[in-house]
Amino acid sequence: MTASLEQAAGAQADSVIELAQELVRRPSRAGIDDYAPALGVLETWLTGRALPHRRLHNGSGHLVGLLVEIAGGRPGPWWCLDACVDTAPFGDESAWSFSPTCGDIVDGWLLGRGSADSKLAAALFCHIAADLLPHAASLPGGLAVLLDVDEHTGGFGGARAYLSDPEATRPAGVMIGYPGIEDVVVGGRGLWRATLSVHAPSGHSGSSRSVIGAISRAAHLVRLLDSSELPGVDAKLDGFPLPPKLSVTSFHGGQGFSVTPDLCELNVDVRTTLSFDAHSAETLVRKAVAELDAELPAPRPTDITPVASWPPFRLGEGDQPAAALLHAARETGLKVRAKTAGPSNIGNLLAGHGIPATAGFGLPYEGLHGIDERTHLAELPRVHAVYHRAVLDLLHAH
Repeated sequence: MTASLEQAAGAQADSVIELAQELVRRPSRAGIDDYAPALGVLETWLTGRALPHRRLHNGSGHLVGLLVEIAGGRPGPWWCLDACVDTAPFGDESAWSFSPTCGDIVDGWLLGRGSADSKLAAALFCHIAADLLPHAASLPGGLAVLLDVDEHTGGFGGARAYLSDPEATRPAGVMIGYPGIEDVVVGGRGLWRATLSVHAPSGHSGSSRSVIGAISRAAHLVRLLDSSELPGVDAKLDGFPLPPKLSVTSFHGGQGFSVTPDLCELNVDVRTTLSFDAHSAETLVRKAVAELDAELPAPRPTDITPVASWPPFRLGEGDQPAAALLHAARETGLKVRAKTAGPSNIGNLLAGHGIPATAGFGLPYEGLHGIDERTHLAELPRVHAVYHRAVLDLLHAH
């Protein structure tokens, strides 16, 4: 079956690439560009092939994605393919050796922002849906293809709209089309984020009275946080291969030269694991804050404002949909490994809803989120066949 799927995918490669090019040529930077032009390209393509689809909106009525739904003719679980259509910003465009929206093919590479993350995957998943549509009546369950935006903001608006849509069937699992051909990502660290507001009396910087300002207190807090002891990897405890990590990612306070400020704010990002969860992260940060307020007292204690929390997740190689994707990839001759990623992603959001997900398998790439983003196309038929076979195996497993 895999060989025939790969042959069919090879025949469709030009069509997949053409759709991906059209998407790359519509800038859809998260929080910057209007998403409608890129999603409109997909709507036109889906409508031309009579694929059932509808728009998804968030609570404020903003367009945050498209949902394709291929309902089978028999009862069974639904599965979902997910690819984001919004992208990271361009950064310094003068540093690029080509236009971020050129969408050109050069020496076998598709060039431009979103070529890797994840407009090519969006084009590929649309073609898989089109292939399944004529056979839908014989299939159990169904396939959803989520083409979401508001992903690179970290808000995950498209995925949230899908999960909260009362008309959508809750998926038994999701395969997210992040790129990379060497790994099937089966897990990711979670996160706990907070803003810490450090207070102090304000005063004139030239005053004869000694004042420990908010910036100095905050700098001491950074040292306390940086020296905090986090546990290492304990495979026997939870099987999670990455340790937790704490980073101070923002430091703001003061203005000019003549005033010692009364407020300095820090952003703290803690990457969590199965054994060092959000509660553990908050406890660690609160301990450092309490130590600061005891060592360098101020009229007002340090405020801790939690901002976000995502659970870590990890699937075993025998858990679906990881098992199906790993098996399909290995059947094509790829030597893929199951990997747990350091960064968080939509898989963490899904884990919070009890939905298992893979968060990466795709084509080789360069420059993701950086300059000169591009994706190598030689393995497109094989990656296409892998996802197609994984979907069929999942649908027919029940």
